[in-house]
Amino acid sequence: ILDTKDLKIEQVVINGQEVQFCLGERQSFRGSPLEITLPVALSKKQEVVVEISYETSPQSSALQWLTPEQTSGKKHPYLFSQCQAIHCRAILPCQDTPSVKLTYSAEVSIPNDLVALMSAVRDGEAPDPADSSRKIYKFVQKVPIPCYLIALVVGALESRKIGPRTLVWSEKEQVEKSALEFSETERMLKIAEDLGGPYVWGQYDLLVLPPSFPYGGMENPCLTFVTPTLLAGDKSLSNVIAHEISHSWTGNLVTNKTWDHFWLNEGHTVYLERHICGRLFGEKFRHFHALGGWGELQNSIKTFGDTHAFTKLVVSLKDVDPDEVYSSVPYEKGFALLFYLEQLLGGPEVFLAFLKAYVKEFSYKSITTDDWKAFLYSHFKDKTDTLNQVDWNAWFFSPGLPPVKPKYDMTLTEACVDLSQRWIKAKEDDLGTFCSADLKDMSSHQLIEFLALMLVAMAAPLHPVQVGRRHTLGSRNGHR
Repeated sequence: ILDTKDLKIEQVVINGQEVQFCLGERQSFRGSPLEITLPVALSKKQEVVVEISYETSPQSSALQWLTPEQTSGKKHPYLFSQCQAIHCRAILPCQDTPSVKLTYSAEVSIPNDLVALMSAVRDGEAPDPADSSRKIYKFVQKVPIPCYLIALVVGALESRKIGPRTLVWSEKEQVEKSALEFSETERMLKIAEDLGGPYVWGQYDLLVLPPSFPYGGMENPCLTFVTPTLLAGDKSLSNVIAHEISHSWTGNLVTNKTWDHFWLNEGHTVYLERHICGRLFGEKFRHFHALGGWGELQNSIKTFGDTHAFTKLVVSLKDVDPDEVYSSVPYEKGFALLFYLEQLLGGPEVFLAFLKAYVKEFSYKSITTDDWKAFLYSHFKDKTDTLNQVDWNAWFFSPGLPPVKPKYDMTLTEACVDLSQRWIKAKEDDLGTFCSADLKDMSSHQLIEFLALMLVAMAAPLHPVQVGRRHTLGSRNGHR
């Protein structure tokens, strides 16, 4: 029995013999089960090769078809996929669950003037013997992956080499800008290897998609998908790349067994991401981002309501579409738990040693929260009394904010708070005291936080006259 969604099944052949199949009744977001009858002649332990001839649908929930007008080049159409969480079944019949891992190879026939890429290592290209106007790209993924990580893109793509194992791909209009923006990728990969262990995937390429891509990034193995909104020009959004790189260990190598335990993928990945950024920009920066994440968690809980079941760390998705649950909760509540445990158990280096051991223990496997907790207790067997102080039931199964808020270094945040308070409380006579020096030592992340604090804290909006006066002052001093 395989999962399908909006697929037209034409024929099923097993070991060269055509067999019967039944496409079951549509079950809402799950699609339709494909039940295949195995030949009676099969014996125990016999290898079975199942060949399914089928078509996808133009309305496939996993495939985004762009017209030439929707691309940067305006000359060629564009296709990209997005299979997480349970949309791979809308591309191919499969066991569409992260509890099953698989290797794959593929051959993709496309027009000669386009390029195909997949979440796999490129394995050559050749003319299509059936059509001289087309060519065939070959791919192979030898590391077992859950099928939500199968990915495909076809478009007028170019690449630039930005590291010994990294190309950045995009339409030619963005390729040079992308190469500059993501030039720190190899440095991040090396830090991630130091934190998580060897990088087992071989190639690590980046694909900058058209603006309609619905996420900041997607951790498809060997080919991370990213939004073009990361092209800020100053590398200030590089933490998204650090996040997707981290998924190479937590998510892609060690995977949540079901989507109920999505926090295992995302909480650990945010934790690794922030350590990479800490190595690059300092420990205070790691804490600054961590505190920002706590704010995002508060916003998500406020949106859902603090008693909503989707604000639990471990959710129950029986008869629930995983897409309906998606929010910052598994990311930031999961990170908060790990950050709290780091502080409880002896600091960053102690907890990073656990994380590396965790990746080594569960690589190539799919696990649950109980598996994770059992390994935590096993690794810290000399600190069982400390771990028993944790209110595990509240962390895992209570809605709303966590039972404990971790401790944060406030240095970079306080600078934002102080400046925002000056602006909010300023009178007309105070406007002359503001100058570009107020912002000189602030990172772009701090500037964003400064503006966010102003929006939240002001009882009333700034008067247009105030905005105009301050904008003019800033412009005169070189800042807008």
